[in-house]
Amino acid sequence: MVLGLGLGLLARRLGAETGEPGYALAETLRQVGAIFVQLLRALVPPLVFTAIVASIANLRELQNAAGLVWRTLLWFAITALIAVLIGITLGLVLQPGVGAGVAASAAKASSTQGAWTDFINQLVPANFLGLSASTSINDAGVARTSISFNVLQIVVIALAIGAAALKAGEAGRTFLAFNASALAVIRKVLWWIIRLTPIGTVGLFGYAVAHYGWETLGQLGRFTVAIYIGLGLVLLVVYPTLLAAHRLNPIRFFRAAWPAIQLGFVSRSSVGTLPVTETVTETGLGVPRAYAAFAVPLGSTTKMDGCAAIYPAISAIFVAQFFHVPLELTDYLLIVFVSVIGSAATAGLTGATVMLTLTLSTLGLPLEGVGLLLAIDPILDMGRTAVNVAGQALVPTLVAKQQGILDQAVYDGEAAAPEPEGAAPVSA
Repeated sequence: MVLGLGLGLLARRLGAETGEPGYALAETLRQVGAIFVQLLRALVPPLVFTAIVASIANLRELQNAAGLVWRTLLWFAITALIAVLIGITLGLVLQPGVGAGVAASAAKASSTQGAWTDFINQLVPANFLGLSASTSINDAGVARTSISFNVLQIVVIALAIGAAALKAGEAGRTFLAFNASALAVIRKVLWWIIRLTPIGTVGLFGYAVAHYGWETLGQLGRFTVAIYIGLGLVLLVVYPTLLAAHRLNPIRFFRAAWPAIQLGFVSRSSVGTLPVTETVTETGLGVPRAYAAFAVPLGSTTKMDGCAAIYPAISAIFVAQFFHVPLELTDYLLIVFVSVIGSAATAGLTGATVMLTLTLSTLGLPLEGVGLLLAIDPILDMGRTAVNVAGQALVPTLVAKQQGILDQAVYDGEAAAPEPEGAAPVSA
């Protein structure tokens, strides 16, 4: 990260735009970071599918599997509730929309918006692989088709196939054996990619500094401070408090989860970080693989304390203050409701912008307010994603501790967890 920061500052000082001396360096950093995230994202669909199918078979060996599921969802909601209450409090105390330096001309509605019907639509797979394609036309008039995947749909597909394999008897056991072999191969490839994390970090962090810089933060300084104070309170106060309440050492948690938190910060992608988050949850925190393979992929789409709680709460209050729209008690209750429940409605879609538009539309606030915040969104997104990823590792750890299935010796660093075939431990 330090090397990336230095290279990014150098590229920005030389000039990172096309034709300027630092452009080649900035573009190299961008390519390195983009390729690394692309490699991780390419592994997400097969990893999620095979891991979930395997977890369905293995959950039979865990006591109270149903309890694991509902406790996981409950803790998703509890931590989201705490985060959104912190966001509302900071929005009211710091009043980020009062006297904001951003020009009103920057207001414009986002082209990507969230809706409550999205949750139902995404639960039903569009195809067997959970893939979707979109076509866009660039400035040169060239059409480009991109393919993306919906992790929530892959989870639904894997749950159904895993359950069917159990019901299929002998034929199903053959399929489950093949799936276990495929998972072992995928984990081996995953470990090769994880070893590239330092290189990817240099590219991702360096390009973020070179391209976005920090100047635009001045116009929305109070808003930025409010967001990062909220993220800091959740990550460094709420999460450690919950860990301590469960008699778990917070320092041990952050030491084990740091590779995933760091990668989430620089990559700005919970889905791209998913393979690393799952690995550290199993091998560093002592969560059984059968449970982690279910909880972490689910959390990567629905457990977003940064993007779905802190950010939309403070942003909605900012937009209301900027446009001089008074908010009533019922409006704040709606913010809480959208943050706790609404993250599932935006699962698999793009970032916090979708969640913000869902919040603004529910409150009846101008959607044009989204445009006021887009200039600094990449800088904020780094902190939001880091908190998201930390929460996605935290909840399985808490639930495993409550249910008595956490390997305490692994969590305390006194023993090593079984590693993916051919892998070495992921360390900070």
